[in-house]
Amino acid sequence: MRRVVLDTSVIATALRSASGAGNAVLRLVAQGEIAPLVTPGLFLEYEDVLKRPEQRLVTGLSLDEIDRFLAALASACEPVEIRFQWRPQLADPGDEMVLETAVNGRADALVTYNVRDFAAAAGKFGLRVIKPGQLLMEMRQ
Repeated sequence: MRRVVLDTSVIATALRSASGAGNAVLRLVAQGEIAPLVTPGLFLEYEDVLKRPEQRLVTGLSLDEIDRFLAALASACEPVEIRFQWRPQLADPGDEMVLETAVNGRADALVTYNVRDFAAAAGKFGLRVIKPGQLLMEMRQ
C-alpha cells in the first residue's frame, strides 16, 4: 500500500469531477490501495475548504454529505505526529503543514496539482512530489 499525503487541491478537485484523476485517487483510497497520511491540522483544512460556499456550489454537496465524505476519508487515513518543523520552506505558508505531514510521516509521495510549489523544498528531504495522474500511472504498473 502506498502512503501518500494528499494536498487539499487534490481533495477539493476530486469532489468537483467524478471523472478526474483526483477522484480516481480517492477511489483507490476507498479500495485500500492508498493510505492518506494526515495531521489534525491538515484534515481540518480539508474540512474548511470543502465546506466553503463556493466549493459547495460547484460540488452540489450538502454539509451533511461533506461530513459523511470526511468521516469515510478519516477512517482510511493514517495519523501523523509532527515531531519536527522546518519552517519556512515554501512560498505559501499554508502549504507548510502539507510538506511537514509528508516529511514527518515518511510518505512515499506528496500528491498535488501544485508540483512546482513543493518541488524545491521537497527535494531537500528526498520527498517525491507528483500529480494525481502520475500516481495513477504508477499504481497501474
